[in-house]
Amino acid sequence: MEALDQVWRADAPRIRAALARRLGDLDAAEDALQEAVAAALDHWPADGVPANPGGWLLITAWRRAVDRLRREARGRELLARVADVDQTEDDRLALLFGCCDPVLPTEAQIALTLRAVGGLSTAEVAAAFLVPETTMAQRLTRARRTLKNRPSPFAVPDPERLAERLDGVLHVLYLVFNEGYQSRAPLRTEALRLTRELADLMPGEPEAAGLAALMELHEARSATRFDADGALVTLDDQDRSRWDGALIGAALRRLRRAVALCRPGVYQLQAGIAAQHAIAPTAGATDWRAIRALYDRLHALRPDPVTWLSRAVATWRLHGPERALAEVEEVSERLGHYRLLHATRAELLAALGRDEEAGRAARTAHDLAVDPAERRLLDARLTGRSADPAR
Repeated sequence: MEALDQVWRADAPRIRAALARRLGDLDAAEDALQEAVAAALDHWPADGVPANPGGWLLITAWRRAVDRLRREARGRELLARVADVDQTEDDRLALLFGCCDPVLPTEAQIALTLRAVGGLSTAEVAAAFLVPETTMAQRLTRARRTLKNRPSPFAVPDPERLAERLDGVLHVLYLVFNEGYQSRAPLRTEALRLTRELADLMPGEPEAAGLAALMELHEARSATRFDADGALVTLDDQDRSRWDGALIGAALRRLRRAVALCRPGVYQLQAGIAAQHAIAPTAGATDWRAIRALYDRLHALRPDPVTWLSRAVATWRLHGPERALAEVEEVSERLGHYRLLHATRAELLAALGRDEEAGRAARTAHDLAVDPAERRLLDARLTGRSADPAR
């Protein structure tokens, strides 16, 4: 039923979050939601789609959950305290903190957030982690069982305890946004909304504001990332007149307030790099020296090979392809299965006239790419149309 499918995509995460916070049990919330969907399949074709279909599903799911709780001893105890749940608290933010409980491994936190908060199916979460669906289903089941035994698992912690989970929550939001940035606009929008809310909730935490600013800067140019045919448009070729200037301005103000707290972090530095691209009136006017300096600071805080690879792109713009290629080769063994390593090598080798090696690197990048738009861009490179790796 098309109407129900549309409602599911739009409202299922919100309904699941509301039920989970009140019930304190993701499995019970999921069961109640599925029962409500089954009821909709029975009633909507005959009675018509209700004026507020999302509200209908929530009320129906809640009634089914209450009926089940009344039949169970534990459920009757839970019902006695359900009335005390704060109805003004954001359900999805509470669910996010619950999914990011440090009792869970980081990978489980991310998977559970994608499934429960982001609304991805188990199959989609499994694809994101490159594991079989049955494996991911088992991981999610274990995570839900662990949280089921926690007191008040789906509630925003008291203010003095917020910082305990902040790193994990920010990391998960960052990954959810990136997942949405590829092809899922609603997921990206939800990650941005939650991050902004978190930044407002914790004004003394500059990294929360830094991540919100980073997301806003990327969101500001999201409309120009693809052309009319769905092909990926590189940063240098994007129409900057279509970037959202108001959103860029808001992000820059947010970033300045975060930096003023004098506690630098990885999200603030990444936002600073994105800001340099955002304020450049043309691609040629980009301040690559400032970007490389920011990458130096970022690598000092987070000395991982991906940061070094990104820094090498700035080196290319400042000092040429030969020096940049030498920097890329320093991390080539550690990033052997990372598509952007091979895509960047292909561009640098081509710039040095080493076309045969460049072709091999481009083919490797193409084979490792999963996103269809990215594969199309790499196809274009393989057929001789050059593009810049920065995007």
